[in-house]
Amino acid sequence: MSTAGRDAIQAKGWLRAHKWLLLRRASQLSILALFLLGPLAGVWIVKGNLSFSYTLDVLPLTDPFVLLQSLLTRHLPETKAFVGVAVVLVFYALVGGRVFCSWACPVNMVTDAAAWLRSRLGIKGGAHISRKTRYWILAMTLVLAAATGTLAWELVNPVSIFHRGLIFGLGAAWAVILAIFLLELFVMQDGWCGRLCPMGAFYGLLGRVSLFRPAAIRRSACNDCMDCFVVCPEPQVIRPALKGVEGAGPVILAGNCTNCGRCIDVCAKDVFAFGTRFGNKVEKVSPPASTMSPAA
Repeated sequence: MSTAGRDAIQAKGWLRAHKWLLLRRASQLSILALFLLGPLAGVWIVKGNLSFSYTLDVLPLTDPFVLLQSLLTRHLPETKAFVGVAVVLVFYALVGGRVFCSWACPVNMVTDAAAWLRSRLGIKGGAHISRKTRYWILAMTLVLAAATGTLAWELVNPVSIFHRGLIFGLGAAWAVILAIFLLELFVMQDGWCGRLCPMGAFYGLLGRVSLFRPAAIRRSACNDCMDCFVVCPEPQVIRPALKGVEGAGPVILAGNCTNCGRCIDVCAKDVFAFGTRFGNKVEKVSPPASTMSPAA
């Protein structure tokens, strides 16, 4: 069983060691609740779904990945869809494209639950698929939209299926969600979100330019416990900032960082914190003092 975060709990207390995880769950559940209030309780604060929605009948929000597919089908969406995309793109430019994956996507709760159980059961290893595979799948979804003239991917997209299932009754959606859970639990860790999901790949590309970033602001205090690597869904993004690889600054600039904040939670030394990409100054390391005696 993984002990990641145990030292942080002892040093900071349970609440601070789970602060960002709890905020993420509150965000994910609140978003689902807003969508469900309409059809289930008749309170229409938000209408639509995660692909396109209206908030208070005023604010349109459009998934840029869906809009891109729509354009490739040679169907021109309404003007409000473009307005919704502009709003979303500005938001993602500020806080990071892949915040959708960790702060909004309901499938993330399923994969996190599988990761938690995998850790408790001590399941190690599994199949290995390159993280670049998701980009090939992303390209295939776009080619498929252009070739068929339909939003073919959205018919099998687990995020869309999960959302529709919650509103209209899960039914066959249970099979899709269960398949992802079992994939993460027994086949490969971070399999769906980290290696296969084309939405994650798309938002990762958007995340390359985002302003709001986590940073290893106290990387000199790192004791190499590796807890941040254990809990991070994209651990490959940590090392350059944490270890100053090839002179890298402390800010995690990789687009695939989901801004989940787990590295902040589990670090007992408070190495990580959220900041902006402009705080990327390279730490100055003083040269070691000479141990040689001065010449007589």
